[in-house]
Amino acid sequence: MKYRILSNEELSHLEEDFKHFLIVNGVHAEEWEALNKKDVDKAVQLVEVFSDTVLQKVYEKIEYVEFRSVDTCMVFHLCQEKIELISIHRKASSEADLSTIESIHEALKNDADQLNFFKTEKPYSKNREAEIHEMIEQGCVLSSSQFWTALSLSIVQN
Repeated sequence: MKYRILSNEELSHLEEDFKHFLIVNGVHAEEWEALNKKDVDKAVQLVEVFSDTVLQKVYEKIEYVEFRSVDTCMVFHLCQEKIELISIHRKASSEADLSTIESIHEALKNDADQLNFFKTEKPYSKNREAEIHEMIEQGCVLSSSQFWTALSLSIVQN
């Protein structure tokens, strides 16, 4: 398994896609029912392959992810050959909160001198999609180019 098996909730949203996947792989409704009863391992393998296929396609489309906590906001631009990072970290004496968009905006507006800004980039150490998967598993969530651009402009001004 390359990534992870999709949850039952995720699979329920992809039911039609899964049916098409099974048909393309030569498994029709009756055969799927039989597999679930007689060869559970084979059924699980099919779900694993489907899950990997879906996640691969999703990860290929992701361009920005972020991680936020009270102390830190990190936004990653996931380019084809490298990862770019903008990080905002509050200084030890600061009470700024970096866990929400609103509080980040407030901190940038009123407490910028209490924040450390950092921008860097690095090549992928694994393949791009594997690194995206790890980042999401570690708590990153989807972000946007608008947030990335706003933070980039904030760094230039500070």
